Amino acid sequence: MPLQRARVSLFPHPFTADPRLHKRHERTPRPAYPETAAQQERDLGLAINALRRRRPDLSAAEPLWAWQKAALIFALPILATVAVLAPHRAAFIVATALALPFFCIVLLRTAALWKTLATRAHRAHRSARTTSPISLPRYSVLVPLHDEADIVEDLLAALNDLDYPTDRLEIFLALEETDQATRKAVEAAILPSHMTAVIVPKGMPQTKPRALNYVLPRTTGDLVVIYDAEDLPEPDQLRNAVAALTADPDLGCVQARLNVLNADETWLTRQFAIEYTVLFDCMLPTLQALQLPVPLGGTSNHFTRSALEDVGAWDPFNVTEDADLGIRLARNGWSVGVVPSTTWEEAPANFTSWLKQRTRWLKGWMQTYLVHMRNPLRTLRDLGWRQFSGLQVLMGGMILSALVHPWLYVAIAADVAYGPLDILGDDTLSRIVKIVTVANLVLGYVSGVALGIVAMRGRGRQQLAAWALLMPAYWLLISFAAYRALFQLARSPYRWEKTQHRPRAAFAPLQPSRKTH
Repeated sequence: MPLQRARVSLFPHPFTADPRLHKRHERTPRPAYPETAAQQERDLGLAINALRRRRPDLSAAEPLWAWQKAALIFALPILATVAVLAPHRAAFIVATALALPFFCIVLLRTAALWKTLATRAHRAHRSARTTSPISLPRYSVLVPLHDEADIVEDLLAALNDLDYPTDRLEIFLALEETDQATRKAVEAAILPSHMTAVIVPKGMPQTKPRALNYVLPRTTGDLVVIYDAEDLPEPDQLRNAVAALTADPDLGCVQARLNVLNADETWLTRQFAIEYTVLFDCMLPTLQALQLPVPLGGTSNHFTRSALEDVGAWDPFNVTEDADLGIRLARNGWSVGVVPSTTWEEAPANFTSWLKQRTRWLKGWMQTYLVHMRNPLRTLRDLGWRQFSGLQVLMGGMILSALVHPWLYVAIAADVAYGPLDILGDDTLSRIVKIVTVANLVLGYVSGVALGIVAMRGRGRQQLAAWALLMPAYWLLISFAAYRALFQLARSPYRWEKTQHRPRAAFAPLQPSRKTH
C-alpha cells in the first residue's frame, strides 16, 4: 500500500457538515494579506526553496545525483566498448532492454482502446450532481501570466463565464514583475471584486511553478485550480470538479480534459489535436481505472488544498511541474481522477512554437523521471509494485521511445539498402527478440493510429480522424524535440521556452463542439 497518513477526508456534502466551513463561506470580507516587503521576500524565498528544503530528494534543483552521474559516465563507455568488441552481444542487450517497455506501451494503448470503446457502448448519461449554494466550497483559481498582454481580454471573459458563486470564488492573476506589457493590460481592465492581480517579484528560476508557489499562501480556497492564460474552460467545470472530489475521499486532484480550438489550422495543429484527444479522453481515464500514476496536464488541475499542501505544492525547478506533481500525489497515497469537462486551448500552429513547447515538456518529463528514480527503493515503497511499474512505462518508456524511434527507421533503411545485417545473431533467443521487436513496432503503430481514429470520432471530429494515419511522421518530430530536450537538460535545465499565444478571434472564428467525449 502507498504511504498511509492521517488526512482530512472529503466526503459527500462535507461542506455542509463542517460548521467551520459554514463560517468561511459567509459573506464576510477576507482579511487582507500582509503585502509588506518583508513578507514578499519571505514568500519568494519559500516559493523557490520550500520543497528543496523539505524534501531535497523530490526537488529538481539538482538535476542529477552523484550516483546517477556516475552511472552515465561509466555505462556509456562500457556499452561502447562492448559494441566494438562484441557487437552481437551489445545489440542483444539493447534490444532486450527495449522490448519489454515498448511492449508495455502497446498493452497500455490497447487497454485504452478497449476501455474507450467499452465506455461508449455502455455510456449512461447522468445529470450532474446539484449542490445548494451553502454546500459549495470556497474555490481558488490561480492563473499565471507571462508575456500575455494580447490575450488578457479573452482570459477575463473566460473567467467571468465560470458558473460558480462569486462569494465562494477567488481568482488570482499572477503577473511577473518584469512583464510590464501584461501588467498594463490587466491594469487597464476593470477586475471584478473576486479577482486580484498579484505581482510576483523577479527571481530565478523564472518559471510558472515559482509564480504559483508565490501566490498560493494568499489563497483561502478549500479547492485550488490552475488555468493557463489562453484557456477556455467549460463554464460548469468547477461544479463538476466539486462533485468528483466530494464523491471520493482518496482523490487529491481531478484533471479536466484538454483539447484544442484551432485543430483545423495546420497539419501540426491536427496532429496536436489527435494527440491531446488521445491523452486526455482515452489514456488518462485508463490510467485512473488501472490505478496507475496520472501525470497531470499543465492546466485545469483541481486540487484539494489538503492534498496540495501535503505534497509540498509545485517544484519551481521542474519545467513540467504538472507531471511531477501527479507522481508526488501518487507517492503520498492520493489518487488522481479525470472529470468529463473540457478546457479548450490554442495548439501551436507553426513548427518553431511547437518545438519550443515540446522540448520543454520532454525536458520536464526527463527531470521528473530522474528525480523519482534517485532512490528507486523508496519510490517503490511509496508507490507499490503496480504504480512503480506504471512509472517505468509512463515516464521511462515514453522518453525512451521518443529517443529510440528514429533509429528504428535507420535500421530499417540499412536493412533495405545493404540486406539483412543480422546484428543480433541467429540463435533461437536472438530470433525471439527480433520477432518481439518487429511486433512492437507494428503493433505500436497500429494501436496508436487506431486510438487516434477512435478518439477523434468520439469528439465528433470525424474529418480529422484520417489524419491519425500520419501520426508516425509526427512521432519523428517528437523524437527531434526529445534530443533537443536532452541537450537542454545538460546545458540549461531550468530554461523555460515561452509558448506565444494569440487573441482567440485570430484563429478560432467558430466555437468548438461542446461534446466532451
